[in-house]
Amino acid sequence: MRQLLLSCADLISRSDFSSAQRLLSFLSTNSSPYGDATERLLHQFTKSLSLRLNKNLITTTDQSLLHSSYLSLNQITPFIRFTHLTANQAILESIGSQPSIHILDFDIMHGVQWPPLMQAIADKYPPPSLRITATGSDFHLLLKTGDRLTKFANSLGLKFRFHPLLIPSSDDPTPIISSSVLLLPDEALAVNCVLYLHGINPRDHLRRLLQTIKTMNPRVVTVAEIEASHNDPLFLGRFAEAVDHYGAVFHSLEATVPPNSGERMGVEQVWFGREIMDVVAGEGEERRERHERFMWWEGLMRGCGYSNVALSTFALSQAKLLLRLHYPSEGYSLHIFNNSFFLGWKNHHLFSVSSWH
Repeated sequence: MRQLLLSCADLISRSDFSSAQRLLSFLSTNSSPYGDATERLLHQFTKSLSLRLNKNLITTTDQSLLHSSYLSLNQITPFIRFTHLTANQAILESIGSQPSIHILDFDIMHGVQWPPLMQAIADKYPPPSLRITATGSDFHLLLKTGDRLTKFANSLGLKFRFHPLLIPSSDDPTPIISSSVLLLPDEALAVNCVLYLHGINPRDHLRRLLQTIKTMNPRVVTVAEIEASHNDPLFLGRFAEAVDHYGAVFHSLEATVPPNSGERMGVEQVWFGREIMDVVAGEGEERRERHERFMWWEGLMRGCGYSNVALSTFALSQAKLLLRLHYPSEGYSLHIFNNSFFLGWKNHHLFSVSSWH
């Protein structure tokens, strides 16, 4: 089926639309959102190829469904928890015994990363104060997240402040960051970029943001990204990469989540379905899921003046414990390369986490 998908994508790239439509019809009859991993993957890719063929079709993702699928993704897969756990440990180790901590978190969403770190900070004696400047494109969600984290901080007796910062998804973030982020001299700054940087386009905006962050003199910058090359300007290249990446993701879900799970269906059809649709059907400025492999991020970070900070053996033991306790499967794997961690499925790297200074 992989080869047939690639053949269909090749026909589209050569503008042989009638042949592509015939092959797409055949593939659609062999796909199902309720079948095995291959059938479900085929369903998402044939739907996205149909959208590419029929540009007049407009699809939008309901934001409430998107938020719900994100929370399900956090529960049924180790992907988000792995990135959060590893980034949090890097932040904790970088701040040491500083009395005041400031975290600049890009695209905080529901803020599920921070309660474990807040608990770890509250356990220190004396506990430091914590301030989070959180960016997002939905101001209502930012306020709800801030309220939830503030209540949690109060339950811990933690001195806490939350500053929401609206950055529309289509805007260049640097001018807003430069003018709106308050830096205090007595605070240790950590900058958190989990599954955020790949969406900044053009890449000149991304470089400018990283250079601006560098001038803020953070103790650490944590970067977590999908380990795939979905920014190839040639459609066929990024299509093949997407088939392999999401194929590994869907097979990991097949092996670790019950077959009748409504949460899995929501994650596959809404969260990953949106990503696949963007990579396959999107083109030009409308394409936002521009994932790159770690080697690309490493070159970018070094080019912007950053040095890689090795993630600790304790962070590695935590990640291993996470997989063993919550996602017991022979398929998940952890690898270390260039001081950074990679989570994979059957040796296919899916996510990377790195730490920079």
